[in-house]
Amino acid sequence: MMSGLEMLEKYPRAASVIKNWLLSRMVEALQSESIDEDFKQYMREQGIDNDKISPMIDANPRMLFDVFDDNEIYISVFYTPTIFMVSVNQIDIGPRFNTRKEAELFAVEAAFEILENKLTPKEETNENE
Repeated sequence: MMSGLEMLEKYPRAASVIKNWLLSRMVEALQSESIDEDFKQYMREQGIDNDKISPMIDANPRMLFDVFDDNEIYISVFYTPTIFMVSVNQIDIGPRFNTRKEAELFAVEAAFEILENKLTPKEETNENE
């Protein structure tokens, strides 16, 4: 399985969507009257570096489920006695996992690839074949 940083680097279009989504959530969290609008704008302009997001992905891949939902990529993690299984867009994927976190990381990696493919222009896809 790839680390969060590897996914962000391998799938730059998906990474951009995820970074924008996370940044907008951070700015929303700063909706306090005491936070200056200029500071919020500064945060938007600065963006978020991959090396700042990747540890969050590695520690809590589930935090990205909402951004994938927003892009019509639906992740489900199922538990049966002793193992976890994953489905993305109602298609079972991957091996069986001993922990939920392993299953979530695997599913997030698959969702990154799906999102990247959705965002890649058709003519660019054809050039790479």
